[in-house]
Amino acid sequence: MLLYGPPGTGKTTTANAVCAALYGPRWRATGSVLELNASDERGIDVVRERIKMFAETRGLHQQTTTTDELKVIILDEADAMTSAAQNALRRVMERFVKHVRFIIICNYAGQIIPALQSRCTKFRFSPLAEEQLMARLQSVADSEQLRINSAASQAIVRLAKGDMRRILNVLQACAAATTDT
Repeated sequence: MLLYGPPGTGKTTTANAVCAALYGPRWRATGSVLELNASDERGIDVVRERIKMFAETRGLHQQTTTTDELKVIILDEADAMTSAAQNALRRVMERFVKHVRFIIICNYAGQIIPALQSRCTKFRFSPLAEEQLMARLQSVADSEQLRINSAASQAIVRLAKGDMRRILNVLQACAAATTDT
């Protein structure tokens, strides 16, 4: 899968939800998922060493004939990977196609080489609508017992430009600045 679109639109959350659906709520502890932030680990050595090694091994808990044997590799911010690393990743994808699935996440699909794109089902994420942002902002404010007036909510939503992460960061900063200690 190739998940692409602007920041704060739910790409990484969607990848996590896919893993939770496959492996259950404790999916991080299964050993069947490798998560990498490609902006930090973007070179060919990471593909050759970490990704290939993970793809080659099979966990003790895995069955041999069910989808439980599937492994998932999540590459967040993959548009930061070098071309050489992306080409090496293509070879790993081809070699381990029977038991490894890849979720490639990026802001700009055009930064992903065509050879990788052609091996993925693409999902484009659009900026979130103001109504969605407002509803989530109010939900978080309520659950955190924060009072926020209508004008402030509308200003935060406008400034976010469809980015939920930005809204949550601004809300957290405002809450920290106004909390009595």
